[in-house]
Amino acid sequence: MALSKPLSRMLSHVILDLDGTLLNTDGIVNDVLKGFLLKYNKQWNTKVAHKLVGKTPREAATIVLEDYGLPLSVEELMDMITPLFSDQWCNIKALPGANRLIKHLSSNGVPMALASNSPKLNIEAKISYHHGWKESFSAIVGGDEVIKGKPSPEIFLEAAKRMNTEPSNCLVIEDSLPGVMAAKNAGMSVVAVPSIPKQADRYSFADEVINSLLDLHPEKWSLPPFNDWIENTLPIEPLYIGGPVIKGFGRGSKVLGIPTANLAAHDFSAILSEHTSGVYFGWAGLSTRGVFKMVMSVGWNPYFDNTEKTIEPWLLHKFDEDFYGEELRLLVVGYIRPEANFPSLESLIARIHEDGKIAEKALDLPIYAAYKNSPCLASSLQQPNSNS
Repeated sequence: MALSKPLSRMLSHVILDLDGTLLNTDGIVNDVLKGFLLKYNKQWNTKVAHKLVGKTPREAATIVLEDYGLPLSVEELMDMITPLFSDQWCNIKALPGANRLIKHLSSNGVPMALASNSPKLNIEAKISYHHGWKESFSAIVGGDEVIKGKPSPEIFLEAAKRMNTEPSNCLVIEDSLPGVMAAKNAGMSVVAVPSIPKQADRYSFADEVINSLLDLHPEKWSLPPFNDWIENTLPIEPLYIGGPVIKGFGRGSKVLGIPTANLAAHDFSAILSEHTSGVYFGWAGLSTRGVFKMVMSVGWNPYFDNTEKTIEPWLLHKFDEDFYGEELRLLVVGYIRPEANFPSLESLIARIHEDGKIAEKALDLPIYAAYKNSPCLASSLQQPNSNS
Protein backbone atom coordinates (compact mmCIF):
# COMPACT_ATOMS: atom_id res chain seq x y z
CA MET A 1 0.00 0.00 0.00
CA ALA A 2 1.38 3.41 -0.97
CA LEU A 3 2.33 5.76 1.83
CA SER A 4 2.87 9.37 0.75
CA LYS A 5 3.42 12.84 2.10
CA PRO A 6 1.80 15.99 0.68
CA LEU A 7 3.45 17.47 -2.41
CA SER A 8 5.05 20.77 -1.46
CA ARG A 9 6.76 21.78 -4.72
CA MET A 10 6.58 21.37 -8.48
CA LEU A 11 8.97 18.79 -9.92
CA SER A 12 10.27 18.64 -13.47
CA HIS A 13 13.10 16.06 -13.61
CA VAL A 14 13.36 12.38 -12.64
CA ILE A 15 16.43 10.46 -11.46
CA LEU A 16 16.23 6.68 -11.43
CA ASP A 17 18.32 4.03 -9.75
CA LEU A 18 19.04 0.96 -11.91
CA ASP A 19 19.58 -2.33 -10.05
CA GLY A 20 16.52 -3.34 -8.07
CA THR A 21 14.55 -0.33 -9.32
CA LEU A 22 14.47 -0.81 -13.09
CA LEU A 23 16.26 -4.15 -13.43
CA ASN A 24 15.66 -7.40 -11.57
CA THR A 25 19.31 -7.88 -10.68
CA ASP A 26 18.68 -9.91 -7.51
CA GLY A 27 18.08 -13.15 -9.38
CA ILE A 28 21.37 -12.86 -11.26
CA VAL A 29 23.26 -12.01 -8.05
CA ASN A 30 21.80 -15.06 -6.31
CA ASP A 31 22.57 -17.41 -9.21
CA VAL A 32 26.15 -16.21 -9.69
CA LEU A 33 27.14 -16.18 -6.02
CA LYS A 34 25.38 -19.46 -5.30
CA GLY A 35 27.46 -21.20 -7.98
CA PHE A 36 30.66 -19.41 -7.00
CA LEU A 37 30.40 -20.28 -3.31
CA LEU A 38 29.92 -23.98 -4.05
CA LYS A 39 33.58 -24.05 -5.11
CA TYR A 40 34.41 -23.23 -1.50
CA ASN A 41 31.79 -25.63 -0.06
CA LYS A 42 29.67 -22.70 1.07
CA GLN A 43 25.87 -22.42 0.83
CA TRP A 44 24.46 -19.14 -0.44
CA ASN A 45 22.06 -17.46 1.99
CA THR A 46 19.49 -15.05 0.53
CA LYS A 47 19.65 -13.04 3.76
CA VAL A 48 23.16 -12.05 2.73
CA ALA A 49 21.73 -10.88 -0.60
CA HIS A 50 19.58 -8.38 1.30
CA LYS A 51 22.74 -6.88 2.80
CA LEU A 52 24.08 -6.19 -0.68
CA VAL A 53 21.15 -4.02 -1.81
CA GLY A 54 22.32 -0.49 -2.61
CA LYS A 55 26.01 -1.22 -1.98
CA THR A 56 28.92 -0.40 -4.24
CA PRO A 57 30.66 -3.43 -5.85
CA ARG A 58 33.56 -3.15 -3.41
CA GLU A 59 31.24 -2.88 -0.39
CA ALA A 60 29.27 -5.91 -1.63
CA ALA A 61 32.45 -7.95 -2.11
CA THR A 62 33.59 -7.05 1.41
CA ILE A 63 30.28 -8.24 2.86
CA VAL A 64 30.50 -11.58 1.01
CA LEU A 65 34.07 -12.13 2.21
CA GLU A 66 33.20 -11.36 5.83
CA ASP A 67 30.02 -13.44 5.91
CA TYR A 68 31.54 -16.53 4.27
CA GLY A 69 35.14 -16.31 5.46
CA LEU A 70 36.60 -16.81 2.00
CA PRO A 71 40.41 -17.05 1.72
CA LEU A 72 40.55 -14.15 -0.74
CA SER A 73 41.23 -10.45 -0.77
CA VAL A 74 38.53 -8.02 -1.91
CA GLU A 75 40.45 -7.43 -5.15
CA GLU A 76 40.79 -11.16 -5.82
CA LEU A 77 37.09 -11.77 -5.25
CA MET A 78 36.08 -8.89 -7.49
CA ASP A 79 38.46 -10.07 -10.24
CA MET A 80 36.90 -13.55 -10.07
CA ILE A 81 33.19 -12.69 -9.95
CA THR A 82 33.03 -9.60 -12.16
CA PRO A 83 33.33 -11.63 -15.40
CA LEU A 84 30.66 -14.01 -14.09
CA PHE A 85 28.25 -11.12 -13.61
CA SER A 86 29.17 -9.59 -16.98
CA ASP A 87 28.23 -12.82 -18.74
CA GLN A 88 24.74 -12.62 -17.21
CA TRP A 89 23.86 -8.98 -17.88
CA CYS A 90 22.09 -9.99 -21.09
CA ASN A 91 19.70 -12.09 -18.97
CA ILE A 92 18.65 -9.36 -16.51
CA LYS A 93 14.97 -8.59 -17.04
CA ALA A 94 13.25 -5.27 -16.59
CA LEU A 95 11.09 -5.10 -13.47
CA PRO A 96 7.31 -4.74 -13.89
CA GLY A 97 6.48 -1.19 -14.89
CA ALA A 98 10.03 -0.18 -15.83
CA ASN A 99 9.58 -0.08 -19.60
CA ARG A 100 6.20 1.59 -19.17
CA LEU A 101 7.67 4.33 -16.96
CA ILE A 102 10.68 5.09 -19.16
CA LYS A 103 8.55 5.19 -22.31
CA HIS A 104 5.96 7.43 -20.61
CA LEU A 105 8.42 9.97 -19.24
CA SER A 106 10.42 10.04 -22.45
CA SER A 107 7.37 10.53 -24.68
CA ASN A 108 6.22 13.38 -22.45
CA GLY A 109 9.55 15.16 -22.58
CA VAL A 110 10.44 14.68 -18.91
CA PRO A 111 14.25 14.83 -18.50
CA MET A 112 15.61 11.67 -16.89
CA ALA A 113 18.94 10.55 -15.44
CA LEU A 114 20.30 7.24 -14.21
CA ALA A 115 22.32 7.30 -10.99
CA SER A 116 23.72 3.97 -9.78
CA ASN A 117 26.50 2.81 -7.48
CA SER A 118 27.62 0.50 -10.30
CA PRO A 119 30.52 1.60 -12.54
CA LYS A 120 29.31 3.59 -15.55
CA LEU A 121 30.56 1.05 -18.09
CA ASN A 122 28.56 -1.64 -16.30
CA ILE A 123 25.44 0.55 -16.31
CA GLU A 124 25.73 1.17 -20.03
CA ALA A 125 26.33 -2.52 -20.72
CA LYS A 126 23.25 -3.55 -18.73
CA ILE A 127 20.88 -1.06 -20.34
CA SER A 128 22.18 -1.86 -23.84
CA TYR A 129 20.01 -5.00 -23.74
CA HIS A 130 16.84 -2.92 -23.23
CA HIS A 131 15.58 -1.19 -26.33
CA GLY A 132 15.25 2.56 -26.11
CA TRP A 133 16.66 2.94 -22.63
CA LYS A 134 20.04 4.56 -23.27
CA GLU A 135 18.70 7.31 -25.52
CA SER A 136 15.94 8.09 -22.99
CA PHE A 137 18.42 9.36 -20.39
CA SER A 138 19.99 12.78 -20.68
CA ALA A 139 22.58 11.83 -18.04
CA ILE A 140 24.07 8.62 -16.65
CA VAL A 141 26.18 8.77 -13.49
CA GLY A 142 28.11 5.76 -12.21
CA GLY A 143 29.53 5.14 -8.79
CA ASP A 144 33.05 5.34 -10.20
CA GLU A 145 32.46 8.95 -11.26
CA VAL A 146 32.00 10.29 -7.73
CA ILE A 147 34.17 10.22 -4.63
CA LYS A 148 31.53 8.60 -2.44
CA GLY A 149 28.64 6.39 -3.48
CA LYS A 150 25.21 6.22 -1.88
CA PRO A 151 24.21 7.02 0.89
CA SER A 152 26.31 10.09 0.08
CA PRO A 153 24.19 12.58 -1.91
CA GLU A 154 27.05 13.21 -4.34
CA ILE A 155 25.81 10.92 -7.12
CA PHE A 156 22.35 12.53 -7.19
CA LEU A 157 23.74 16.06 -7.03
CA GLU A 158 25.97 15.23 -9.98
CA ALA A 159 22.97 13.87 -11.93
CA ALA A 160 21.04 17.09 -11.32
CA LYS A 161 24.08 19.14 -12.36
CA ARG A 162 24.40 17.23 -15.64
CA MET A 163 20.71 17.87 -16.35
CA ASN A 164 21.23 21.57 -15.64
CA THR A 165 18.59 21.68 -12.93
CA GLU A 166 18.36 22.31 -9.20
CA PRO A 167 18.13 19.34 -6.79
CA SER A 168 14.78 20.62 -5.55
CA ASN A 169 13.34 20.07 -9.06
CA CYS A 170 14.15 16.34 -9.01
CA LEU A 171 12.12 13.27 -8.13
CA VAL A 172 14.26 10.23 -7.29
CA ILE A 173 12.92 6.69 -7.58
CA GLU A 174 14.94 4.22 -5.51
CA ASP A 175 14.70 0.69 -4.09
CA SER A 176 17.44 0.73 -1.44
CA LEU A 177 17.78 2.40 1.94
CA PRO A 178 21.20 3.90 1.07
CA GLY A 179 19.69 5.29 -2.14
CA VAL A 180 16.69 6.84 -0.41
CA MET A 181 18.97 8.36 2.22
CA ALA A 182 21.24 9.78 -0.49
CA ALA A 183 18.30 11.37 -2.30
CA LYS A 184 16.95 12.98 0.87
CA ASN A 185 20.44 14.23 1.76
CA ALA A 186 20.57 15.80 -1.71
CA GLY A 187 17.41 17.78 -0.96
CA MET A 188 15.31 15.85 -3.46
CA SER A 189 11.87 14.28 -3.30
CA VAL A 190 12.05 10.49 -3.31
CA VAL A 191 9.70 7.61 -4.00
CA ALA A 192 10.87 4.35 -2.45
CA VAL A 193 10.11 1.03 -4.15
CA PRO A 194 11.59 -1.48 -1.65
CA SER A 195 13.17 -4.46 -3.37
CA ILE A 196 13.27 -6.48 -0.15
CA PRO A 197 9.86 -7.86 0.89
CA LYS A 198 8.14 -6.79 4.10
CA GLN A 199 10.47 -3.82 4.62
CA ALA A 200 8.23 -0.87 3.77
CA ASP A 201 8.17 0.39 7.37
CA ARG A 202 11.94 1.03 7.21
CA TYR A 203 11.44 3.59 4.43
CA SER A 204 9.27 6.00 6.41
CA PHE A 205 11.65 8.90 5.71
CA ALA A 206 10.89 8.67 1.97
CA ASP A 207 8.26 11.02 0.57
CA GLU A 208 6.27 8.05 -0.73
CA VAL A 209 6.59 4.27 -0.45
CA ILE A 210 5.01 2.14 -3.17
CA ASN A 211 4.85 -1.58 -3.82
CA SER A 212 6.12 -1.47 -7.41
CA LEU A 213 6.54 0.83 -10.39
CA LEU A 214 3.05 -0.24 -11.47
CA ASP A 215 1.75 1.77 -8.50
CA LEU A 216 3.53 5.02 -9.35
CA HIS A 217 1.21 7.96 -10.05
CA PRO A 218 3.39 10.71 -11.58
CA GLU A 219 0.65 13.32 -11.24
CA LYS A 220 1.28 13.30 -7.48
CA TRP A 221 4.60 14.91 -8.32
CA SER A 222 3.30 17.41 -10.90
CA LEU A 223 4.48 15.11 -13.70
CA PRO A 224 2.33 13.90 -16.65
CA PRO A 225 -0.13 11.17 -15.57
CA PHE A 226 -0.37 7.72 -17.13
CA ASN A 227 -3.44 7.29 -19.32
CA ASP A 228 -3.46 3.51 -19.67
CA TRP A 229 -5.69 2.54 -16.72
CA ILE A 230 -9.06 1.13 -17.83
CA GLU A 231 -11.99 0.62 -15.43
CA ASN A 232 -9.66 0.52 -12.40
CA THR A 233 -7.36 -2.00 -14.10
CA LEU A 234 -3.99 -1.82 -15.83
CA PRO A 235 -3.36 -3.99 -18.90
CA ILE A 236 -0.06 -5.90 -18.63
CA GLU A 237 1.99 -8.12 -20.86
CA PRO A 238 0.10 -11.47 -20.72
CA LEU A 239 1.63 -14.01 -18.35
CA TYR A 240 0.98 -17.75 -18.58
CA ILE A 241 1.14 -20.01 -15.53
CA GLY A 242 0.09 -23.65 -15.40
CA GLY A 243 0.16 -26.67 -13.14
CA PRO A 244 -1.91 -29.07 -11.01
CA VAL A 245 -4.17 -27.64 -8.31
CA ILE A 246 -2.88 -28.38 -4.81
CA LYS A 247 -4.28 -28.00 -1.31
CA GLY A 248 -3.37 -24.60 0.10
CA PHE A 249 -3.41 -23.17 3.60
CA GLY A 250 -7.01 -24.25 4.23
CA ARG A 251 -8.14 -20.70 4.82
CA GLY A 252 -9.74 -19.88 1.45
CA SER A 253 -13.05 -21.63 2.01
CA LYS A 254 -12.93 -22.06 5.78
CA VAL A 255 -11.73 -18.61 6.90
CA LEU A 256 -12.56 -16.31 4.01
CA GLY A 257 -15.43 -18.14 2.36
CA ILE A 258 -13.54 -17.68 -0.90
CA PRO A 259 -12.20 -20.95 -2.36
CA THR A 260 -8.84 -20.55 -4.10
CA ALA A 261 -7.24 -22.95 -6.56
CA ASN A 262 -3.64 -22.98 -5.37
CA LEU A 263 -0.54 -23.81 -7.37
CA ALA A 264 2.78 -25.05 -5.95
CA ALA A 265 4.92 -21.94 -5.37
CA HIS A 266 8.20 -23.84 -5.71
CA ASP A 267 7.30 -24.66 -9.33
CA PHE A 268 7.16 -20.96 -10.16
CA SER A 269 10.07 -19.50 -8.21
CA ALA A 270 11.47 -17.74 -11.28
CA ILE A 271 8.11 -16.20 -12.18
CA LEU A 272 7.48 -15.14 -8.59
CA SER A 273 10.87 -13.43 -8.39
CA GLU A 274 10.20 -11.50 -11.61
CA HIS A 275 6.68 -10.28 -10.85
CA THR A 276 5.71 -7.87 -8.15
CA SER A 277 3.25 -8.83 -5.45
CA GLY A 278 -0.29 -7.58 -5.90
CA VAL A 279 -3.75 -8.46 -7.18
CA TYR A 280 -4.06 -9.52 -10.82
CA PHE A 281 -6.79 -10.99 -12.99
CA GLY A 282 -7.33 -12.93 -16.19
CA TRP A 283 -8.62 -16.23 -17.47
CA ALA A 284 -8.36 -19.73 -15.97
CA GLY A 285 -8.68 -22.97 -17.89
CA LEU A 286 -9.44 -26.28 -16.18
CA SER A 287 -8.64 -29.38 -18.18
CA THR A 288 -12.12 -30.94 -17.91
CA ARG A 289 -14.36 -27.99 -17.06
CA GLY A 290 -13.70 -25.02 -19.34
CA VAL A 291 -12.46 -21.44 -19.18
CA PHE A 292 -13.45 -19.09 -16.37
CA LYS A 293 -12.82 -15.55 -15.19
CA MET A 294 -10.39 -15.33 -12.29
CA VAL A 295 -8.72 -12.87 -9.93
CA MET A 296 -5.58 -13.79 -8.03
CA SER A 297 -3.13 -12.59 -5.42
CA VAL A 298 0.63 -12.84 -5.80
CA GLY A 299 2.67 -12.24 -2.68
CA TRP A 300 2.89 -12.83 1.05
CA ASN A 301 -0.69 -11.97 2.07
CA PRO A 302 0.25 -9.56 4.89
CA TYR A 303 -2.89 -10.25 6.93
CA PHE A 304 -1.80 -13.90 7.31
CA ASP A 305 1.93 -13.05 7.22
CA ASN A 306 2.98 -15.80 4.81
CA THR A 307 6.60 -16.92 5.01
CA GLU A 308 6.76 -17.57 1.26
CA LYS A 309 5.50 -15.79 -1.82
CA THR A 310 2.47 -17.56 -3.24
CA ILE A 311 0.04 -17.57 -6.16
CA GLU A 312 -3.60 -17.88 -5.06
CA PRO A 313 -6.21 -17.69 -7.86
CA TRP A 314 -9.94 -17.35 -7.18
CA LEU A 315 -12.02 -18.66 -10.07
CA LEU A 316 -15.14 -16.51 -10.34
CA HIS A 317 -17.51 -19.43 -10.69
CA LYS A 318 -19.39 -21.65 -8.25
CA PHE A 319 -18.12 -25.24 -8.41
CA ASP A 320 -19.99 -28.15 -6.85
CA GLU A 321 -16.85 -30.09 -5.97
CA ASP A 322 -13.11 -29.71 -5.39
CA PHE A 323 -10.72 -30.30 -8.27
CA TYR A 324 -7.39 -31.01 -6.57
CA GLY A 325 -4.85 -32.48 -8.98
CA GLU A 326 -6.59 -31.12 -12.05
CA GLU A 327 -4.51 -29.16 -14.54
CA LEU A 328 -5.06 -25.41 -14.13
CA ARG A 329 -3.93 -22.94 -16.77
CA LEU A 330 -3.84 -19.23 -15.97
CA LEU A 331 -3.49 -16.37 -18.42
CA VAL A 332 -2.90 -13.19 -16.42
CA VAL A 333 -3.80 -10.09 -18.45
CA GLY A 334 -4.26 -7.22 -15.99
CA TYR A 335 -3.32 -5.64 -12.66
CA ILE A 336 -5.71 -4.21 -10.07
CA ARG A 337 -3.78 -3.04 -7.01
CA PRO A 338 -0.76 -3.60 -4.75
CA GLU A 339 -0.74 -6.13 -1.96
CA ALA A 340 -2.02 -4.62 1.30
CA ASN A 341 -2.67 -5.43 4.92
CA PHE A 342 -6.10 -4.93 6.50
CA PRO A 343 -7.22 -4.02 10.01
CA SER A 344 -9.75 -6.85 10.19
CA LEU A 345 -10.77 -10.10 8.53
CA GLU A 346 -14.04 -8.47 7.47
CA SER A 347 -12.26 -5.65 5.64
CA LEU A 348 -9.99 -8.16 3.90
CA ILE A 349 -12.98 -10.22 2.72
CA ALA A 350 -14.78 -7.10 1.51
CA ARG A 351 -11.73 -6.02 -0.49
CA ILE A 352 -11.34 -9.46 -2.08
CA HIS A 353 -14.97 -9.36 -3.20
CA GLU A 354 -14.44 -5.85 -4.58
CA ASP A 355 -11.40 -7.15 -6.53
CA GLY A 356 -13.61 -9.93 -7.88
CA LYS A 357 -16.23 -7.44 -9.08
CA ILE A 358 -13.56 -5.30 -10.76
CA ALA A 359 -12.14 -8.35 -12.55
CA GLU A 360 -15.58 -9.66 -13.51
CA LYS A 361 -16.48 -6.37 -15.17
CA ALA A 362 -13.09 -5.73 -16.76
CA LEU A 363 -12.89 -9.13 -18.42
CA ASP A 364 -15.94 -8.25 -20.51
CA LEU A 365 -13.98 -5.41 -22.12
CA PRO A 366 -12.67 -6.29 -25.61
CA ILE A 367 -9.04 -5.68 -24.62
CA TYR A 368 -9.27 -8.49 -22.05
CA ALA A 369 -12.12 -10.65 -23.41
CA ALA A 370 -10.13 -11.58 -26.51
CA TYR A 371 -7.73 -13.63 -24.39
CA LYS A 372 -10.45 -16.09 -23.39
CA ASN A 373 -9.87 -17.96 -26.65
CA SER A 374 -6.10 -18.15 -26.23
CA PRO A 375 -4.64 -21.52 -27.30
CA CYS A 376 -2.66 -21.76 -24.07
CA LEU A 377 -5.96 -22.08 -22.20
CA ALA A 378 -7.79 -24.34 -24.62
CA SER A 379 -5.13 -26.69 -25.99
CA SER A 380 -5.81 -29.42 -23.41
CA LEU A 381 -9.39 -28.51 -22.53
CA GLN A 382 -12.27 -30.81 -23.35
CA GLN A 383 -14.86 -28.05 -23.06
CA PRO A 384 -13.23 -24.77 -24.13
CA ASN A 385 -16.55 -22.99 -24.61
CA SER A 386 -17.92 -23.39 -21.07
CA ASN A 387 -19.61 -20.43 -19.39
CA SER A 388 -17.47 -17.85 -17.68
